[in-house]
Amino acid sequence: MPAHTEILKAVVPVAGMGTRLLPATKAQPKEMLPVGRKPVVQYVVEELQAAGVEQILFITGHKKAVIEDHFDTDPELVRILSSGGGYAMLEELAYTETETRFYYTRQSVPHGLADAVGHAEKFVASDPFVVALGDTIIKDHAGSSFIQEMIASHLHSGAACTIAVEEVDSEEVYRYGVVKPASGTDLTSDFDVEDLVEKPKPENAPSNLAIAARYVFDPVVFDAIHRTAPDRNGELQLTDSIRLLIQLGHPVRAIRLRPGEKRYDIGNFESYFKAFIDFSIADEKYGYLIRQYLKRKVREF
Repeated sequence: MPAHTEILKAVVPVAGMGTRLLPATKAQPKEMLPVGRKPVVQYVVEELQAAGVEQILFITGHKKAVIEDHFDTDPELVRILSSGGGYAMLEELAYTETETRFYYTRQSVPHGLADAVGHAEKFVASDPFVVALGDTIIKDHAGSSFIQEMIASHLHSGAACTIAVEEVDSEEVYRYGVVKPASGTDLTSDFDVEDLVEKPKPENAPSNLAIAARYVFDPVVFDAIHRTAPDRNGELQLTDSIRLLIQLGHPVRAIRLRPGEKRYDIGNFESYFKAFIDFSIADEKYGYLIRQYLKRKVREF
């Protein structure tokens, strides 16, 4: 039986420069861009908290201090709102009143995602942990936690790594890391992974199951990261480290996003605009008004 029955630690890489979202990201992290009424990274943190994670390490970079400020308490702001009767606005700061402990370390030079995860080695110690990319939102289905399901699958299977995957259009596989399922596996649930291919051409893709920015690892991944060779850009890719785990004989598994769940990768303006629209029209307070506005706008075209 696995030694652990729960996973309490998570690593959230937020060191990317966000160049595809310039000029919006010139002076602010892409992870702090608003989607509906909250910044992207707040959705990620709330997703982790819903899965029972209690300690979160952010791997930051230059111009990312605002993320730390966002999750820190602000007594002066609370005082101003309280004295002015802004109790409704105080409720919007409830996310800072949490038992979650936040930690921060800097990836000073952007040497790739595997290098970013490698900065968490001392934080993780001997514990299994979650990696959730800070620029990607997973919209859970009916309030249930997909990460919690990933954790349960990982601990039950005894895998060294469990990867979230989603089905994408075949012509879009070149945008993603893609998994090659082990032959004869049932792809309707979690399954063994035989290999991974980073951004394959559609005709060479081993499947149309793309890595969906969520991982669960055992600490053995750090051995693989230390052995990972840089790519042609001098960066260490997490896909290569996971491939090395497989080559070293460690089991790697994948689990599909469930029906009704969706990944929002805030990596370019098209995906950002779509995410903003989807979360805005679903907003409990403003969604109805936004839906009516969009209907009127559509009729104008």
